[in-house]
Amino acid sequence: QVQLVESGGGLVQAGGSLRLSCAASGRTFSRYVMGWFRQIPGKEREFVAVISWSGSATEYADSVKGRFTISRDNAKNTVYLQMNSLKPEDTAVYYCAADLSSVSRWPVEYHYWGQGTQVTVSS
Repeated sequence: QVQLVESGGGLVQAGGSLRLSCAASGRTFSRYVMGWFRQIPGKEREFVAVISWSGSATEYADSVKGRFTISRDNAKNTVYLQMNSLKPEDTAVYYCAADLSSVSRWPVEYHYWGQGTQVTVSS
C-alpha cells in the first residue's frame, strides 16, 4: 500500500512557475506508475501527466505539453510536476496518483491518491 502527500501548490500570476511534489510512503515506490491529475469543482478529474516506474516514459495532456514536466526520484520516493508558463485555466486542485499497472491516462485505473494541493493562477 502507498500513501501519497502532495505539496507545492499556491497562488501564482499568469506566466509564473510552480513545482509540485508528491511524497510516497513505502519501500516499493519504484514499482509504481505515477500520475498527476487535476480537478475543478463541478468537473471531472482530468489527466495532466504520467511517468513510468523507471522514469523512461512520460505522457502529457495536450493542454500542458511543452509547459509542464513530470519527473521522479525513486531514491527519495517523490514525483514532481514542474509547471511553467502557467495560465489561469491551469487553476485546479492537483492530485498525484499511483498504480502498479501500465502507464495510463484514466483516473479509474489508479488505486492510490493523495489529498490534493490547490493551484491558483491569477490573470
